[in-house]
Amino acid sequence: MSELGFNNDRYLAEQTEAILERVDRFEGKLYLEFGGKLTSDFHAARVLPGYDPDVKMRLLHGLRDQIEVVFCVYAGDLERGRIRGDFGMTYDLATLRALDDLRDWGISTSALVLTRHGEGPVSERLTRQMQSKSIPVYLHADIPGYPNDVEFVVSEQGYGQNPYVETDAPIVVVTGTGPGSGKMSTSLCQLYHETRRGTPSGYAKFETFPIWNLPADHPVNLAYEAATADLGDIVMVDPFHLEAYGEVVVNYNRDVENFPILKAILDRIAENTGRTVPYQSPTDMGVNRAFSGIVNDALVREASTQEVIRRYFRHNREVIQGLCSPQAVRRTELLMARLGVGPTDRPVVTPAREAAVDAEERQKGNDGFYCGAALQLHDGTLVAGSNSTLFHAASAALIKGIKHLAGIPAHIHLLPADVIEDLTELKAKYLGSTSPSLNVQEVLIALGITAASNPLVQAGIEMLPELRGTQMHLTHDPGTGDETGLRKLGIAMTTDGRPTATDYFLR
Repeated sequence: MSELGFNNDRYLAEQTEAILERVDRFEGKLYLEFGGKLTSDFHAARVLPGYDPDVKMRLLHGLRDQIEVVFCVYAGDLERGRIRGDFGMTYDLATLRALDDLRDWGISTSALVLTRHGEGPVSERLTRQMQSKSIPVYLHADIPGYPNDVEFVVSEQGYGQNPYVETDAPIVVVTGTGPGSGKMSTSLCQLYHETRRGTPSGYAKFETFPIWNLPADHPVNLAYEAATADLGDIVMVDPFHLEAYGEVVVNYNRDVENFPILKAILDRIAENTGRTVPYQSPTDMGVNRAFSGIVNDALVREASTQEVIRRYFRHNREVIQGLCSPQAVRRTELLMARLGVGPTDRPVVTPAREAAVDAEERQKGNDGFYCGAALQLHDGTLVAGSNSTLFHAASAALIKGIKHLAGIPAHIHLLPADVIEDLTELKAKYLGSTSPSLNVQEVLIALGITAASNPLVQAGIEMLPELRGTQMHLTHDPGTGDETGLRKLGIAMTTDGRPTATDYFLR
């Protein structure tokens, strides 16, 4: 994609300045609650074309001499085996991955905090893993009445019962595995202890979305609502900011609703220090400067509108899988209506559905389940494929896309028939597969093996990086081999979510 909607360098300069200014305001230690994904923030990259998915790590890397990281994870999420949807892994593995990412960027993790801790085998295993890496683990108990019982929360029986996390840097980044990880409670607990120790400290919040100085109905902010439709987040005018400053800015409903309690907690912590809390609104607490990076609003609007449609398909699939409420789909449908778009305004949807219909027409009289897939390349080219005895639909579309990018004529086969037949026979006869045709991961492996003896295949493989950020739609629910392969290629996939079998347990 040659045209960009977001300038990372401009954003990094202003974001760094905003954080350092906030540190100076408190003349001591700043606890910076760091929301969202540290790496691989593909939601931001989709709604802000040109946004580096790892720009937050670049931000932290630039501040590495002034920061420490405290990582939080809610123990209940560990024990329930909660899945991080964007990575397709459980929260314990996602935590380990995040700590590895921080280390790879030269940023050390000072501590892991297990919030609302209760005994459990996953929590205990993660604790042992951290101890083997010399990362201290702190156990924070659930506080009765949190956060509404301010007097109890801000007391020795509340925050005081949880251990103080030892840190030395002027900026303590408090981040976590996902929503509800306990980042805010950990930050406020630290403020409580710092106050008792006589250390000047403050609190601020870093979240990319919603973007506070864009209108509530800007597609970027509607895309945030779509992404959090399962939580029911709504972007709204911050009434506290409007009253205090006469300025219209936006925030989301949970921050607005929680602000009076949060301010009461901060005021209570600050008692007897001679300092006042400098915040009159939830927006005051934020340091986000994402708006400064937007350089093409029209491009950002279009990308954000497409993200709302994409989220509709994701929530619809999650409803089919029993992972979220149908209310999330209804909320996203309302957002699409506000933007004047529908599911088929995603360009890959109709070609994928047509490919499935065409396959069924060609195979009239034969039993089977017919699937379609469509891939849109960065130059706008659309290629479609359907399932067969040789390939899954996603694999067929992928091969067509590679051939187009490499300039390989359509009639030339990249994979020899004997290679495909050997692989499908292996799957059917020896591995007990009910779907012996090749999925995306298997096709990529087959291409890699064949490339050594076929220059055309090698030319196709060299085009794989060009697929990152392209779009695909499937008419059916993909298997693990397809979904994992597409994720590794960086292809943004949506699906109608139709199951490919009637079994309750899909093999």
